[in-house]
Amino acid sequence: MNSVRLALRQFFYENRAFWRNPAAAFFTFILPLFFLVLFNSIFDEEIGVEGGRVDISYFFVPAIGALGAISACYTYLGMTVTIARDLGVLKRIRGTPLPAWAYILARILQAMSVAALLVVVVVVVGKVAYGVDVPTNTMPSFVVTVAIGAGAFCALGLAITAIIPNSDAAPAVVNATILPIYFVSNVFIHLDKPPGWIDMVGDFFPVKPFALALEHAYNPYVQGAGFEWGHLAAVAAWGVFGAIVALRFFSWEPRR
Repeated sequence: MNSVRLALRQFFYENRAFWRNPAAAFFTFILPLFFLVLFNSIFDEEIGVEGGRVDISYFFVPAIGALGAISACYTYLGMTVTIARDLGVLKRIRGTPLPAWAYILARILQAMSVAALLVVVVVVVGKVAYGVDVPTNTMPSFVVTVAIGAGAFCALGLAITAIIPNSDAAPAVVNATILPIYFVSNVFIHLDKPPGWIDMVGDFFPVKPFALALEHAYNPYVQGAGFEWGHLAAVAAWGVFGAIVALRFFSWEPRR
């Protein structure tokens, strides 16, 4: 069997293992939807966007979509790969005929597939529950943005395992490196005029450009395909950085 088929078989196995863990699958999907419902219940106003004004739901649907994709890629991979490493699973896999790149590719594809499905669920709930129109002319940019963002945060999720000492520390380290960034990146709360330092910190990390690119695709006043090349380049650059760190420092054996 060639390496590509091995990678695909591993992808199907990882996907089956994910869905056979109902608790993990349930909370992966329910948490973003909970935030979507909560924020739309708390905030009921119109916000200014490029070209006019829209209901705040047009902000929360793409923002929570970004949150879901990051959770399914960065958070999920950072935690589960560390746990697999500490349990000795990665070490045993490394000793099998399965190529290392095939295993990593399978894990990335599985996380990206969950991210894509989660974004679709958020989009559907936004349309059905809050009347937020699904992007039509900007759909190409929306799809490309989700793909680039998911791939970048998968790379960063693998990279963060290099600094996690053990599986017990995985939830703390992963959450500590992503939750504060959500707040300074205008994901949870829409800030028209945030303090300068918040803007500066948010602009540095990839969460904000990822969310802004999705929000731009959801702007009903946007003409054309809606690609935000500057934001996409920033997210892709972070993905390349994550891939380089992962290639250099990724460990297959448990830490002593």
